[in-house]
Amino acid sequence: MLPAVSNSVGENGAWQKIDGTWRQLYGNFGQHGISVEYHAFRTERELDWARSFHHDSVEICLNLQGSGRLQAGARAVTLGVRTIALYAHTRASRLAATRAANERHHFVTVEMSRGFLARHVGAVGEYLQPDVNAFLSATGDDAPIFATVQPMPVAVQNLAHALIEPPIQSLLPVQALWYQAKVLELAALLLFAPGPAAGGSTAELFCERQKRLGRERVERVRALLERDLENPPTLEQLAREAGCGVFHLSRSFSQQLGLTIPQYLRQVRMARAAQLLREGRHNVTETAVAVGYSSLSHFSKAFWETHGCCPGLYSNAKLANSMTRLKLSPSPRGKAR
Repeated sequence: MLPAVSNSVGENGAWQKIDGTWRQLYGNFGQHGISVEYHAFRTERELDWARSFHHDSVEICLNLQGSGRLQAGARAVTLGVRTIALYAHTRASRLAATRAANERHHFVTVEMSRGFLARHVGAVGEYLQPDVNAFLSATGDDAPIFATVQPMPVAVQNLAHALIEPPIQSLLPVQALWYQAKVLELAALLLFAPGPAAGGSTAELFCERQKRLGRERVERVRALLERDLENPPTLEQLAREAGCGVFHLSRSFSQQLGLTIPQYLRQVRMARAAQLLREGRHNVTETAVAVGYSSLSHFSKAFWETHGCCPGLYSNAKLANSMTRLKLSPSPRGKAR
């Protein structure tokens, strides 16, 4: 079972019945206004994730695996594999947040109190993202909540894995200094809005626009791939829909997600296949066809390489659960597998 979280009754209630791993990597929200935490678990039921959020805080979630949903008022966003969620939570205006059932969830969270943010970025509030600045500028319980999601670039993926297993494994004061630097690096990357370069030129704005267009292309391609797993579009069709060349699209996709387009398609197919088999309404052959495999042997090989067992056994719920728990077991140094 996950260990209890010492500095929040609500957070303890959120995690105490979840099978998996929870580890505080750095800080203490109650004492220092900052907490970096690692989560790796699987839940059979939809999880009320908002119960783990601290009041009057901005949180960054580096979501490596698993899906969920965040809702701030009338605005709802979906959290997917290799995405970054940025959201704020107050006692008066609470976020609604859930984690999907029957999925493996693997992510790092960085929670920052209003006081922590005021100390470190309050002096340059005009350069912050509008949502963050509005939250930081408000008084009392009038702070507006928000939730945004964006794709996770490879550089941030690497940072997430470094937070889970820092390069400095001893000398706690040095490790604490390393974590402080990484938290501020992450804040600089994600909390600030793009602005003009020195001298008022638009070079940086143009660069940011190109990055935004790249992210939008990748999101468009992901949606097209996930829409019809049985008959996915070709690379040429995807490039045409994205409005760029095949080479440029393939490079942008790999840079942002750390996977090639075929690798991502296989990952999504295997996740969908596991879901269909767990639900019990499809046999192995029907599942293979539903996710786009005409060869049962190729499907079985891909499923084994992804989930560690053949698809015919995966439909057994007890075996599926035990296999998932085995995969969640941390290595001796705590590295996620």
